[in-house]
Amino acid sequence: MITGQLAIETRELSIQTQGEEIDLIDLTPELREFLQATPITDGRLTIFVPGSTASIIATEYEPYLNQDTKRIIKELVPLGDNYQHDRIDNNAHSHLRTSIFGSEMTIPVVNSRLTTGTWQQICFADFDTRPRRRTLVVQLMGIAPTQE
Repeated sequence: MITGQLAIETRELSIQTQGEEIDLIDLTPELREFLQATPITDGRLTIFVPGSTASIIATEYEPYLNQDTKRIIKELVPLGDNYQHDRIDNNAHSHLRTSIFGSEMTIPVVNSRLTTGTWQQICFADFDTRPRRRTLVVQLMGIAPTQE
C-alpha cells in the first residue's frame, strides 16, 4: 500500500501543428518529463484537448505505422464527403474524426511511470487543415508520499 497525501498537479502543454489534415505528434517524452517534475508517484494522468478537431490516441509512434494510421483515418472519414457542416467552415471531417477518437485519455501512473506498453506512445492527432497552436491540459491526480 502506498501512503501519502492526495495531490493534483495540472499543466498546460503547448503544441504547434503543421496543418497537414492529420498531424501526429508523440507526447510521451513531455508526459514523462511532467511525471518526473511532480511529487506525485502513483495515480492517474489525464490528457485533454480543449477543442473539437483534435484527439489523443495511444499507438506505436513509428513512421510506417503513422502513414498507415493517416491512411485509415482518411478512409474512415474522408475530406469533403458532402458533409452538412462544411457549409459553415469546411472542416466537418475534422470534427467527425475527433468524435470517433475522443478528446481525452487517462493512463495509470505507478512509481512515477506511465503504464504504457513497450511499443506504446501517447500521441496528439490534429485533424484540422491549417497550422495551429494547440494547448493541451495535462492533469495528474494521485498520491504524493509524505516524509516521516
